[in-house]
Amino acid sequence: MIVFPAIDLKGGEVVRLAEGDMDRATVYGDDPAAQARAFAEAGATHLHVVDLDGSFAGSARNRSAVERVVEAFPGKVQLGGGIRKRGDVEGWLAAGVARIVMGSAALKDPDFVRDMAGAHPGAIVVAVDARDGMVATEGWAELSDVPVVDLARRFEDAGVAALLFTDIGRDGLLRGVNLQATVELARQVSIPVIASGGVAGIADIEALSRHREDGIEGVITGRALYDGRLDLGEALAIEGSGARPS
Repeated sequence: MIVFPAIDLKGGEVVRLAEGDMDRATVYGDDPAAQARAFAEAGATHLHVVDLDGSFAGSARNRSAVERVVEAFPGKVQLGGGIRKRGDVEGWLAAGVARIVMGSAALKDPDFVRDMAGAHPGAIVVAVDARDGMVATEGWAELSDVPVVDLARRFEDAGVAALLFTDIGRDGLLRGVNLQATVELARQVSIPVIASGGVAGIADIEALSRHREDGIEGVITGRALYDGRLDLGEALAIEGSGARPS
């Protein structure tokens, strides 16, 4: 199971939001590249990066910060936030990003996402962001009438690398990951699932790791790391205790 430390970018700074609310941002640093190097030095081989401003604007807003992170981090970078055009996808892949996360586009332009997954096997992750079981889009500002599992199933045969499932109601609040909903989704689809939202400590990592065979590929953690509630080395030790995808 992969542990993805998270770097969320707002105005070039490293932040964490509460429930996806841009007005409830906590700043953890002004040097994203240094944070990426720190995660690498702790042993992380995968990194999850989000251009929060881009999520709301629909196009990149923290490009230079992302480029510095990619240059600084020797492992694989997974990037999301406002990536909704072919040129954006191909540009970031050419710049060294390993995986592209697509959320709003998955709901509003699924054919485009399927095309990108077909053109770039293993490089597209579909973000399934949920509030009360329904898909949220536009940086979580809009709530759709589409159930999470219905959206996920649209991409069963598309060749996407993974589904990134986030319970918005828990994100950044340290309430614990929504294990039940995450595992239920993983069991209902054939695509590997990455858990996100609410990780509070090592118990969440341990709980998720017990469901590798159900299709849990990894977990994203941010605030718990920045607040010192989760030791990255300890989490990575659990990551290394089982088989890990490339």
